[in-house]
Amino acid sequence: MGDGAVVSSVAAAAYTVPTDEPEADGTISWEATTIVVVQVHAGDLVGTGWTYGSPVIAPLVEKSLAPVVVGSDVLGNVATWSAMVRALRNIGRRGLAGMGLSAVDCALWDLKARVLGLPLHRLLGSGRDSVPLYGSGGFTTYTADRLAQQLTAWVEDDGMRRVKIKIGESWGSRPDRDLERARQAREVVGPDVELFVDANGGYDVGQAVRVGRDLDELGVRWFEEPVSSDDLTGLGVVRRAVLADVAAGEYGDSLDYFHTLCRANVLDCVQVDVTRCGGITELLRVAAVAAGAQLDVSGHCAPHEHAAVLAAVPNLRHLEYFHDHVRIERLFFDGIPAPVDGQLPLPTERPGNGLSFRTDRAERYRAR
Repeated sequence: MGDGAVVSSVAAAAYTVPTDEPEADGTISWEATTIVVVQVHAGDLVGTGWTYGSPVIAPLVEKSLAPVVVGSDVLGNVATWSAMVRALRNIGRRGLAGMGLSAVDCALWDLKARVLGLPLHRLLGSGRDSVPLYGSGGFTTYTADRLAQQLTAWVEDDGMRRVKIKIGESWGSRPDRDLERARQAREVVGPDVELFVDANGGYDVGQAVRVGRDLDELGVRWFEEPVSSDDLTGLGVVRRAVLADVAAGEYGDSLDYFHTLCRANVLDCVQVDVTRCGGITELLRVAAVAAGAQLDVSGHCAPHEHAAVLAAVPNLRHLEYFHDHVRIERLFFDGIPAPVDGQLPLPTERPGNGLSFRTDRAERYRAR
């Protein structure tokens, strides 16, 4: 199969998976995570993509996007992506629709690679066989023992050289505990592992600066969303006041958003999420915009959806190995690689993303 292959069908389903224990960050708590899986078919071949969000994304994909995808050229990803964007005009490209667009686009790229018999990262022009990771979790609901256990496993079992914990607890109302947990994290991982923190926009500007200066004393290297990612002025204030790199961008859902963010000169690294921004097609353009601003990019969550495309991004810094999504992706897919020395290996022999979706394992979690 090759030239002339067309997409024959599109299917989407949502699955809600309970967390292994209650979780929270600076501004929200949750006890379950929903993954929406999209599969596109061409003959006997299947491409798979996914996003994390609301179950309503699944019917949106099937009703609004499938009609323009079915019958499209398997090799014509950019044209199909543009047709999907046009189909979303009256619904709105951003938010839930953008997540659906992202999942379908990722599935189409996976299908194209399988049709051509190539690993997806090779199709995209990869210059590497693995991507650098950082361990991510460290939820504010964790006890000291649980936090130490997770940090230790990342460093000792996975070879992580970078780890991240959540701070900004309860909208920044517990800065003393935030700093206590950061001190514990530094003590557990030692001086040679980079320590990251993520406030999820829980602080106001002055508070973020004060906390950030204390974090500087612990050698924290990454301060994610110290204030709301919508507060560009505030991000700039924090960036100028602290030593840690300031990062944001995970909620970006259009090229315009990232153009504005990069042009503002308020970040040291741009976060991008392939399951939200518009898929692989859009992420490649976002990475180019960031490169034009002399900025690196970091992949946000969904590690096994990101790996192939980030391997083809020259200005990649690292990829978030997020606890919840790692659990789900390991459960739902065969072919998931384990980290090696803090890097996520990419499949060099298997076509596409190298994964197989296990419907039999996922079905018990089906939401709609």
